[in-house]
Amino acid sequence: MNRDGKNHVALLIAVFLLTIFLPVSPTTAQNTPERPLEKLIIAYSSVSANMAPLWITHERGFFRKYGLDVQLVFIESGSTTVQSLISKEVAFAQMAGAGVLQSRLRGSDVVLIAGFLNTMDYQLMVDKGITRPDQLKGKSMAVSRFGSSSDFATRYALDKFGLVPDRDVTILEIGSQPARFAALEAGKIQAAMVAIPLTRRAKALGFHALADLQMLGLEYQHTGLATTEALIRARPDLVRNVMKAYVEGIHYYKTRRAGSLGILAKYLKTPNVEVLTEVHENLGLKLTPQKPYPTLRGIEIMLRELAARDSKARGAKPDEFVNLAFIKELDNSGFIDRLYKTQPVVANREERPAPAAQIAQETAVQNNLKARPAREEAKPVSVPAAKSGQYTVETGDTLSYLALKYYGDQYKWEKIYEANKQTMRNPNSLYVGQKIMIPFLDGKLFGEQSLPVFNQSPDYNLERPSATATNISDVSELR
Repeated sequence: MNRDGKNHVALLIAVFLLTIFLPVSPTTAQNTPERPLEKLIIAYSSVSANMAPLWITHERGFFRKYGLDVQLVFIESGSTTVQSLISKEVAFAQMAGAGVLQSRLRGSDVVLIAGFLNTMDYQLMVDKGITRPDQLKGKSMAVSRFGSSSDFATRYALDKFGLVPDRDVTILEIGSQPARFAALEAGKIQAAMVAIPLTRRAKALGFHALADLQMLGLEYQHTGLATTEALIRARPDLVRNVMKAYVEGIHYYKTRRAGSLGILAKYLKTPNVEVLTEVHENLGLKLTPQKPYPTLRGIEIMLRELAARDSKARGAKPDEFVNLAFIKELDNSGFIDRLYKTQPVVANREERPAPAAQIAQETAVQNNLKARPAREEAKPVSVPAAKSGQYTVETGDTLSYLALKYYGDQYKWEKIYEANKQTMRNPNSLYVGQKIMIPFLDGKLFGEQSLPVFNQSPDYNLERPSATATNISDVSELR
């Protein structure tokens, strides 16, 4: 490496270390008198990438900003995590939604106050010769076992594509994800649902994503934040501060790539930048919502599944399992919207120094990242005389997201659907590589593009409306 290159790397390292030791303080909090930090325990139920919002909120000092000295505790079982909430051993838990639903049906007062991953984290990986859903006809797909989450996801996707499982497409019960990978590689199957970030391995084998479950409209309460109704009644101020910290942590996750990858590297115990980038881009940017509402529609789907084996689920209503007061308050006050109009910030209380090993790990990640060009805020721009432009669908796209991106209003998705009805089976049947038309509205388009072809790299500051993750090391679980 020449001298200029070495100097550039040294500068990057220096800047990154400064972000760790000298966090920027928001001007509105600089004159706030210091108060003793309140000790708090928050549990998490898996060492997997879907826990990133908690890890990042903690590591970047947002809990401390709101007067909380948080200790993170890993509890491996969902049922044990719920029990720790009920017994008041922990105050909050980031965990799978299914555990909360089952506990609530048994009479507990545990509720979800936020939803961080509101769909399943699978992508439909297919053979390189398959570029359209109809080409799956006559092919074979693999699931772990019949009745598993991978089986549910596979049948859901086929239904959205207008294909009948076991008639149009053969579904084979093969087992764990490594077994499915082996079947893909050997050519025994031509498609399988693969969880992020294991999708990277499938891509390395020459397979590509045809769709993800968010594109197909599936809502499912995969991961959220739980607490008890008793704590909400006794300490609404505490719940409010935890939620404020979380939404700022999510903002950091979406806008500070290098720092986020460093934290992911620490907790997932991998320096592999490609794996970390797969997690960040597909989970952090695409699936983690800016406004972390739990998904009532997803909870309803889960209750229907539970009703087959638990009669109490049959008459249950989704809103019985959530408390939306705090996320609604932050949303309606403009607190969340303001975050995305300003530069990312961290705590006004100085963070504890990071251990040398973590600094080295984060620095190594930083040195492997390629700089991305800065993006200007999207504004309405004049467009050519053409009435529409062509767009190529990418992973994570939904019609709502495209309407938000190009019109500034996610509820105008019907305009796009109407323009593509002849080639689009339904609004939730998108697939990667699909060509669709984005009609212009009133001669203006919300976004950076003024050309008839719209595609660009993902916009880091736009949330894909309606929105999970898997343990990198635990690839053998039956899903």
